[in-house]
Amino acid sequence: MEYFIAVKTSINFKAVKTNSEAHNFRRKTFDYIKKDLTEKNEYWVESKISDRLKSIEVYCKEKSGRKLQKNAIPIREAVVVIKENTTMRDLHKLSKRFEEELRIRIFQIAIHKDEGHYDKDSREWKPNCHAHLVADWQDLETGKTLKHQSFHYSKMQDITAECLEMERGVSCSKGRLEAIEFKIQKKENELVLLNNKIARMKAELKSKKFADLIVKENDFLGFSRIKTDKTIENYERVFKSYNTELLKNKEILQSKIKIITELKQKNIDLTKEVSLLKNKLYSILSNITVYTNEKDAYFNSVKDTIIKAIQFEKFKQPKLFDTTKEKLIAIVDRICKKVSEENNIPFSSLEEIFKNPDSSLEIFSLLNIGDHRIQYINEDIPVQQKRKKIKRS
Repeated sequence: MEYFIAVKTSINFKAVKTNSEAHNFRRKTFDYIKKDLTEKNEYWVESKISDRLKSIEVYCKEKSGRKLQKNAIPIREAVVVIKENTTMRDLHKLSKRFEEELRIRIFQIAIHKDEGHYDKDSREWKPNCHAHLVADWQDLETGKTLKHQSFHYSKMQDITAECLEMERGVSCSKGRLEAIEFKIQKKENELVLLNNKIARMKAELKSKKFADLIVKENDFLGFSRIKTDKTIENYERVFKSYNTELLKNKEILQSKIKIITELKQKNIDLTKEVSLLKNKLYSILSNITVYTNEKDAYFNSVKDTIIKAIQFEKFKQPKLFDTTKEKLIAIVDRICKKVSEENNIPFSSLEEIFKNPDSSLEIFSLLNIGDHRIQYINEDIPVQQKRKKIKRS
């Protein structure tokens, strides 16, 4: 697993928008996306928003005896800051924690890697990697919407940072204060630069260099007078050249400062990353319980990802699964290969999942084809093999 602390994450649920699905699943063309990167987006859906809302309303009536309140917000959506290498498995892991600890059930996920902007200085594309999580906010015990306290929302931030292995974002008030202070400091720096520039210009205007720009000629009485039009022309030419040079030097200086700052930050982040990896490795190697727990958690997350991927495919193409056992096994084979590639899961891990009778049965029970095993011969071609029947005595 990789740890990148440089990017901070945050999550904030709000009422879902009417055009959420059109935006999240790119059903429309938007002018703020980089279309050649859209193919890198990933999606997972358990149900449509309209279908989920109907289910919530029906359940609320059955459970509480009353209709869902008009001002209730039973479906909410969050935008989560992620890393470029964040996978769907990571987000399924996050969803599972939300359900277990906060009773929030995520039923739609969209990973967007095609949004961002071009840096105004370097013209380099700066991606804005994020994910949209659409959640069912219904309390299954009462039928009404979940009621969370402020500490629950703080816990959301902690869980998100932990599951995505990122640094937790600051609270809103602190973040805004730091942003204001940054702007003030920036304006003060600009003022200092402006004052220095004015001072230099005044000094140069008094120097002999600028005095030479003044064009004089004698009038008919023999008095020396300044020729205004030629003098102004000289000054304009010199000031234009001066401003061009000043801007060029300023851009070079800013670029170098930016590079140095980024390198220093990268050095800090890498130092933290190495320290975290060393601590985690020591903990795993020195404690058999930690090792076992880490291994179990990893394989469970892989299994959950495979299950959710199959459910998603069944949601998209239900008729595709109305076929023979052999074809269903081939479909699972294809899904597993896709899951492996998109989530950086080695085939050896998939082999372990399907070697476990309970995990294998749980996966194939989704297809109602009995208990089968999949053996992965190599990392290129997964080959399906039916489980041998055990002779009963």
